[in-house]
Amino acid sequence: MVLEEYVPERLEELCRQGEISRYRLSSLTGISQSALSDIVKGENMPTLSTIEKICNAFGITISQFFADDGVLPDLSEAQKELLCLWNGLKLEEQAMVKTFMESIKNKRE
Repeated sequence: MVLEEYVPERLEELCRQGEISRYRLSSLTGISQSALSDIVKGENMPTLSTIEKICNAFGITISQFFADDGVLPDLSEAQKELLCLWNGLKLEEQAMVKTFMESIKNKRE
């Protein structure tokens, strides 16, 4: 698949998985809704900094954005398993898990 097709499809996939609207993504990234719409329609190819903002909003790396379906680069098997579970969560659920993990860490310290 060519990059011009991959980026819009990946963006739509991430929005579906995270159950996040373009409006919410716009709010999280600071990218206008019209710019996001142009990317999804394939009318505009995002810059690397734009892709980085999108990745940050979804809590993934640029490597993970461009990784083949199901491929998790440079992770241990335990990390891959946790990341697969993480990716199946909505953004609000990810926030709850993060808060829980931080509380466990803080309790040890």
